[in-house]
Amino acid sequence: MNTQKNVQVVKDFFIAMGRSDRQGLQALTSEDIEWIIPGEDWPLAGTHRGHAGLADLLQKASEKMETSVMEFHEYVAQGDRVLVLGFARGRIKATNKTWEDDWVFAITVRNGKLTNIREYIDTQALAWASEMGAGSRL
Repeated sequence: MNTQKNVQVVKDFFIAMGRSDRQGLQALTSEDIEWIIPGEDWPLAGTHRGHAGLADLLQKASEKMETSVMEFHEYVAQGDRVLVLGFARGRIKATNKTWEDDWVFAITVRNGKLTNIREYIDTQALAWASEMGAGSRL
């Protein structure tokens, strides 16, 4: 599959995610998809595997956080890898604290399906927004 088709598969994935289209997401991901979100002290960090892990991650995300801005600035593709550069803003529901994040998703596409997603995000901003109680951001 050529790189432009891989970019389109990734774009279709994010469109399906924005619509909460579970069937569409499963159709665009391999059964053994692996989504890695680095960090500690915030609800979505960890490695999420398979369609069940993907569904659990997206359910947890909708319960725990609200994203008010999700911008996709650039897609860079080479071989089976697509890098997506963007920006997001939102809030953690439990704390009502807001966060901003310039992010990169490194995505592997094989045979027209996403097989791996690795997020490079501001884990400190998300952990801070997830902290309960008073605290100051340094």
